[in-house]
Amino acid sequence: MHAKQEGADVEKVIISAAITGGMTVPGQSDAIPITPDEIVDSAVQAHAAGATIVHLHVREPETGKPSSSLELFREVVSGIKEQCDVIVQPTTGGGKGMTLEERAAVLPELQPEMATFNTGSFNFGLFPIAERGGCDRFEEWEMEYLEGTRDYIFRNTFSDMEKVCGMVREAGTKPELEAYDVGHLYNIEYLVDKGLLDTPVHIQFVLGVMGANAATIEQFIHMRRTALDLFGEDFTWSAAGVGYPAEFHLAAMCLMLGGHVRVGLEDNLRLSRRERAETNAQLVEKAVALAAMFDREPATPDEAREAFGLKGLQAVAF
Repeated sequence: MHAKQEGADVEKVIISAAITGGMTVPGQSDAIPITPDEIVDSAVQAHAAGATIVHLHVREPETGKPSSSLELFREVVSGIKEQCDVIVQPTTGGGKGMTLEERAAVLPELQPEMATFNTGSFNFGLFPIAERGGCDRFEEWEMEYLEGTRDYIFRNTFSDMEKVCGMVREAGTKPELEAYDVGHLYNIEYLVDKGLLDTPVHIQFVLGVMGANAATIEQFIHMRRTALDLFGEDFTWSAAGVGYPAEFHLAAMCLMLGGHVRVGLEDNLRLSRRERAETNAQLVEKAVALAAMFDREPATPDEAREAFGLKGLQAVAF
């Protein structure tokens, strides 16, 4: 796999499944898992389909609103751990309106093997979703949530990032560094140079969010080339394309260039132009089939643990 470019496992790909997001709303799709049981079941099914990592947010079971509840997080991660050995990766990005302390509380509480780490601030616009028609399917809170992003800045200041650096180190957690734009890569370089992040770093290029970089092949190549200039071979990488067909266009590029892949209902609700996804497992299955066309196969969780230098499932706090 990419972490071992000179080894015999170059053909392995680490597939992440983003199970349920912190910015999407349930009215967008009945397929989005809401309750802890639904999130656990969807994560276990995604793993069975080939996902090595499951990326997790939680939601209020009664409403579907994004939540930072540690009780809900613990219920979800413990439920997944009881059923399979997939790498559990909670968010520290959370959702609109959450403080850094709320978003990052999963680190000292759960001490996961991996967690996401957002590497810069930017405008995060979801309001076009409310403008596309069909608003009658949205609850009042969903419309307010979407429209409220006209004035939403996803805050990740240098002070914020420095705090999270200390928290991931203290928890023994490998950060997945979410880079939404080119400047975020230079933020990562700063944190590495200051000795706040350990190398090799793992970077996720997240493209297609309104307010950040576009999910085009040209911009993906530009970000990857910039990362190579900054970090040489001292990093591993993946990409998440937001929306369809971006999710699978970027997945194909990752597979061709030796990177890893993220799919899931957090990022994309379509299996094809004509068909909406019904489960996360379907999206993972499509990624696995795409990987096979490039002679790559899904890595097991233990292979990914070795590649990323993770502490192991026995060392988490759940």
